[in-house]
Amino acid sequence: MSVFPRVLVDESHSEAWSLDPQVAARINPAQPADASYAQAAEVLRQRGYDVTAHTTGGLAADVLGEADVLVVAHPADTGAERTSGAGSPVFTEAELDAIETYVRGGGGLVVLGECQQGSYGSNLLDLVGRFGLSIRNTTVHDGIHRFNGVSTWVLADLDDDGNGRRGGILSGVDEACFYRAGTIVVDDADKAGEVTVLARTRATADPAGEPLAVTARPGDGRVVLLADSDLFGDDSIDDLDHRALWANLVTWAAGAGRGGSDASLEAAWLAVDPRWLDLKAAVEEIRPLQNKDGSIDGETHDLDAARRIVERICTGIEALAPEFPHDAAYLTQCVADFRRWADEGFGVPDFLDSILVFDPAAHREDGLAHLVVFPMYTQNGNLDRNIEAVLVSVYWPDWLAELEKTYTNKAFLSIDFIDFTPGYDTDSAVLFPETVAMREVPQFTWGAIFSDREAARFRRVTAAAAELLSLDLPPDAERLLHSQEYCQGMFAMWDMIHDRTHMRGDLPFDPFMIKQRMPYWMYSLEELRCDLNTFVEATKLEKEGQPFAKGVQYGVIFDRIFRFSITGGRVRNYDGLGGQLLFAWLHKHDALRWTDNRLTFDWAAVPGSVCELAEAVNTLYREGIDRSKVAHWIASYDFVSEYVAPHPRSTWAKGADALPLEGKPKELVDLVLPDEFPLNVFFEALNKKLGPVITSTKGITAESEKQYAAEHGSVA
Repeated sequence: MSVFPRVLVDESHSEAWSLDPQVAARINPAQPADASYAQAAEVLRQRGYDVTAHTTGGLAADVLGEADVLVVAHPADTGAERTSGAGSPVFTEAELDAIETYVRGGGGLVVLGECQQGSYGSNLLDLVGRFGLSIRNTTVHDGIHRFNGVSTWVLADLDDDGNGRRGGILSGVDEACFYRAGTIVVDDADKAGEVTVLARTRATADPAGEPLAVTARPGDGRVVLLADSDLFGDDSIDDLDHRALWANLVTWAAGAGRGGSDASLEAAWLAVDPRWLDLKAAVEEIRPLQNKDGSIDGETHDLDAARRIVERICTGIEALAPEFPHDAAYLTQCVADFRRWADEGFGVPDFLDSILVFDPAAHREDGLAHLVVFPMYTQNGNLDRNIEAVLVSVYWPDWLAELEKTYTNKAFLSIDFIDFTPGYDTDSAVLFPETVAMREVPQFTWGAIFSDREAARFRRVTAAAAELLSLDLPPDAERLLHSQEYCQGMFAMWDMIHDRTHMRGDLPFDPFMIKQRMPYWMYSLEELRCDLNTFVEATKLEKEGQPFAKGVQYGVIFDRIFRFSITGGRVRNYDGLGGQLLFAWLHKHDALRWTDNRLTFDWAAVPGSVCELAEAVNTLYREGIDRSKVAHWIASYDFVSEYVAPHPRSTWAKGADALPLEGKPKELVDLVLPDEFPLNVFFEALNKKLGPVITSTKGITAESEKQYAAEHGSVA
């Protein structure tokens, strides 16, 4: 199945709209835009959706089975309306049965009706009646709340949370006009399932206060019904917020779960191969014998027994090596390094020679597997240099390879877990050569991110946070939680752009801050700067039609706020501080609110607000070039503390006069409190409820998340 929804637009029942401009021109030669849904299709295609027209034949189960969403837009008899004339406007009983079965089984349906619905010679009311809905045979007028002075072009009263904030399907939608609309009635609540009114007529309209757009959830499916089809025609889709509304409606309908792909790894079979299982068992036997630095103490352990285990490791590597011809030089040297380590008495291991010939980024081929065996620590995981064995698969789809041509990052590699030893049963989601035990650390040219783990972790934590905070997710954010593959693509794009940003821009100091001792908020600002600039790039890419770009924006916001802010301890937690700063900025600029224990975002304002924070941090960096190191530290502290309250006992918060500026910079760093910027009340409350969920994601992978979902229900 495709990672992006497949949208089927019916044009086989004499519809008044067409995706084909030539057909639209035949329907309405004087004004083809009043019969064309070409722009509506393009809005979806820019998001990666597959949009096709069904022009001939019935809507049978096999046709519907290839779609995630069916769109039916105003079928009518040619004597009552200008239409394509293709087919009959009457759905057969067999078609009605097939559509109902399709929807109740998990399909999406978007139906666009009209005013005076009963006068068009179609049986559209029979179709929506299958789901307990109907369209009243009327035309709404509103002499007050009207668009362009036309009383039948009514401005809808859109649903909100009572405080003027709109989430879910209406995220980013403030105004919508219904042109010559009827109104909607729920005839049978049992058939309809959960019904939500999205828009209704205003008190000044006739009829007043009646639904214009609703959603329903019959069975496992999703239905959207609007009492007007003109909103999304080529001549109207750029009015008000119609583009956003159209994309949200179709995306929500597709969220029923049929559009997510759970593609399996081509090399997954290696995880149960006896050669791998023997190698993995040998590695797990030697790990308990190792000291923190990777050595084995002969006074405590039997070194002859350790040699036998090492020989089993070497035998396992040699047995598996034919499966990895692209790593032949590395695997040969790895065996040599293991045997030398044993021959020399198991001192601190030195695998420099083998890590120098291991370069997985040189083979960025989607699905290519690697066997990785090293004494190493795992960042954000096990800090001891134990032997670890990991089976990985490269995640490098064509779209990511194409994007890398613009965001050049030859050092970056996105990978999947196939299987691993206990050092990766942790929070670690990276494979960095610098973590390997070796006699010296040269300059390396690659770094790998387990985007499958990042995606699985994001999905579980964000889903739990949304439920806890009653956050009504926008439909395209909801899709991140439905589809592991879509979410993984988002992370691969995010990480690739983030990683390259460390070496770009106005940099008043080494952005990686290797072997430099600084106040931890400097590290926080650097990581946040890279995420913010990635967000800015994602807003540009979204406008260019990059389908993962919108997901990156949600990823930065939700992962920074929900996971980063409360993950790990409070001692100099620089990733946590970055999330606190982002939250506080959005809150103080009224782009988010936490009211009645419910979190809401002003999604129309969020992109601009985040971009403004990016510019503020970039300005701080730019001005830092003209400051001394210490002055830049102080300016950065002042910037952060403007939004995140410092600890009440902080010396830094008292200003420059309280700091020993005549001493060495080390003395300033020593004055930083372990929890210099404590959690605010929002994060304290969040941590109590969400902390256990975050802990549950240690060692998570896409495969383990499938098992979790089977036991606990879908993460979405």
